[in-house]
Amino acid sequence: MNWQAISDQIRLKTGRDFHFAAAQPLGGGDINSAYHLQGRDRSYFVKLNRRELADMFAAEFAGLREIAAVGAIRAPAPVIHGEAGTQAYLVLEYLEFGASTRQSQRLLGQQLADLHRPRQAYFGWHRDNTIGSTPQVNTRSVDWVAFWRDLRLGYQLRLAARNGYAGRLQTQGERLCSALAGLFDGYQPQPSLLHGDLWAGNSATDRQGRPVIFDPACYYGDREADIAMTELFGGYGKDFYQAYNESWPLDAGYPVRKTLYNLYHVLNHLNLFGGGYQRQAENMTMQLLSELSA
Repeated sequence: MNWQAISDQIRLKTGRDFHFAAAQPLGGGDINSAYHLQGRDRSYFVKLNRRELADMFAAEFAGLREIAAVGAIRAPAPVIHGEAGTQAYLVLEYLEFGASTRQSQRLLGQQLADLHRPRQAYFGWHRDNTIGSTPQVNTRSVDWVAFWRDLRLGYQLRLAARNGYAGRLQTQGERLCSALAGLFDGYQPQPSLLHGDLWAGNSATDRQGRPVIFDPACYYGDREADIAMTELFGGYGKDFYQAYNESWPLDAGYPVRKTLYNLYHVLNHLNLFGGGYQRQAENMTMQLLSELSA
């Protein structure tokens, strides 16, 4: 990697001297390579991927800026994104993390509710982005059920069919899409700014005990979708959920809809990582169809 080229771009963007000293690889990512870019007196966090994925970093840059603009919860400040040689890069503020505590979990719940609270003008976003490395289409809509049916669940099912996952998954998925409105009887979600990919690996606590969220896949949608994903892989304690509900209680129908929202992510994992997720997706779809027929 041409670290000097990236260092030059950082210097031009920030107007501050930055002299490259070292780039230390960091673990934890399935999609991108990550590095601690060190200079003489300051550091940055850098993500790298193939040059043709540069737009993915541009979308992440925009998401981090929008989260920061709300002022509810900390996210790494985006510095610059671009291309250097065969690589795309994204440069962010470098943050040192500390240990999560019950207090930081409560604060995360409160601040996430504050992020969700401002009512946006539509569902979707001003641009498309990615969920992992899968395209995520964010065409504007005023109809949440149609948005979720066509651009989230339906999109992943169509992608799964192209990837060879046919049969039961597709027939059940079509039935669910046709009956989706039944899961929203008496419930009208508002468009909220969502992180979009909020699992435990995409949040942390800084050295001062403040929550931090990162690696967003932002769009405007039902806040339940963010909360649902925190439950998909675990890692969030009861203090987080209690504080969120104290700040803005969830609707009584959330326990059913969380399966719908997490089905999107399980289908995405199927499309990204393979057939180990097919049975889970089929079981979740059957569970939702059972709720609709009850």
